[in-house]
Amino acid sequence: MTTESLEIAKNRYIAGKVAFENGQYRESVENLEKASSLLAKNTRFGGEVDIWLVNAYEAAGRSEDAIALCQQLTRHPHYETRTQAKRLVYILKAPKLKRPKEWMTEIPDFGNIGENAAKTVITAKPKKTTKQKSPEPEYIDLSQVNTKDNRFIWVALIAVALTISYLVWLTV
Repeated sequence: MTTESLEIAKNRYIAGKVAFENGQYRESVENLEKASSLLAKNTRFGGEVDIWLVNAYEAAGRSEDAIALCQQLTRHPHYETRTQAKRLVYILKAPKLKRPKEWMTEIPDFGNIGENAAKTVITAKPKKTTKQKSPEPEYIDLSQVNTKDNRFIWVALIAVALTISYLVWLTV
């Protein structure tokens, strides 16, 4: 492998990671596939590129390709790549859970918002400059309040007195 092809592979790898992190999964797959083809498969860097490619395949909806590549990586000579590949295979082969529709939040598609931007008119409402009055206090009619004794206060006072008496008796 030449220094030039290694440099191209590094650039493609970086471009693939950036595209992946920006949600451009097809572009990420293209860049990472090109980087992977330029690198030796048994190197640490080659394994790292392929792990990213597995993630890009899965994100792009190419689950079969992701699982196949990941299974190849479980026999990679670099320990860290092998371990990551084993974990990823386990995750990729796990059964997909069905989520009830009410658990999901639908995100609106804003893809064509640029086309409708010229048609959208937003008007600003003027701010009200009037001073707000403080709310008047609410008066309670005491003749409507239930003042009948429910004996709870006496039960509570007796319980407190007994507790204090018991604590005093324990300290003597």
